[in-house]
Amino acid sequence: MTAPRLTLPSPAKLNLMLHILGRREDGYHELQTIFQFLDYGDEITFAVRDDGVIRLHTEFADVPHDSNLIVKAAKKLQEQSGCSLGIDIWIEKILPMGGGIGGGSSNAATTLLGLNHLWQLGWDDDRLAALGLTLGADVPVFVRGHAAFAEGVGEKLTPVEPEEPWYLVLVPQVSVSTAEIFSDPLLTRNTPPIKVRPVPKGNSRNDCLPVVARRYPEVRNALNLLGKFTEAKLTGTGSCVFGGFPSKAEADKVSALLTETLTGFVAKGSNVSMLHRKLQSLL
Repeated sequence: MTAPRLTLPSPAKLNLMLHILGRREDGYHELQTIFQFLDYGDEITFAVRDDGVIRLHTEFADVPHDSNLIVKAAKKLQEQSGCSLGIDIWIEKILPMGGGIGGGSSNAATTLLGLNHLWQLGWDDDRLAALGLTLGADVPVFVRGHAAFAEGVGEKLTPVEPEEPWYLVLVPQVSVSTAEIFSDPLLTRNTPPIKVRPVPKGNSRNDCLPVVARRYPEVRNALNLLGKFTEAKLTGTGSCVFGGFPSKAEADKVSALLTETLTGFVAKGSNVSMLHRKLQSLL
């Protein structure tokens, strides 16, 4: 008998804005941000094992097996649910590491949702998101699967419905360390909180952008080039740079001009994650 298998998308996200309000006593930063998904991402395949072993078969040069968020997510869910089943996992990786588009967090969330389905645990999104938060601040939004205005360290989520344009995302060939950016003495940490929903126009900046652009000339170059065609923004702590366009044709046109010298891709913004659309189709 063939073990149950499931292949699921693991989408990218963008931070449409990112304001840093202050630093907490525990060292984390209070922030406000808007998360939106892209119809673009990794693909993860799962096959159930009956011996309890968790094995990620795809190797990552810089990440030991047991340190990978995919493996950590699977082990935590197995421990907390008391499930005796195991899992074989393969990933087709296209999202860059250190790009600010949520690759590792998205992979962890896809793992939690995929195993919840395959192991037939019956956990709801609240419970999975709470477990996800122990793996990383961005995991809960991927678990819940809806565009959101986020507060706290990014875990307090209010669903929102921003426009869903086509985006051109440029991927400078550098990995930006989140810890490095958040510890930079020149980082803005006193932006006043926004109380209006939805976020008013003109509040779409990313407080990390000046620090990242100063430290990484490759990111600065991408911002300058894309900025000739549309408002160029940084997602998260970087390194990816993005801009919105009203149609795929317009995004493709600029992409053709810029990706001769830069790596990038065009993708549709989506307020409902393609992971959740796939899971809904399985019900």
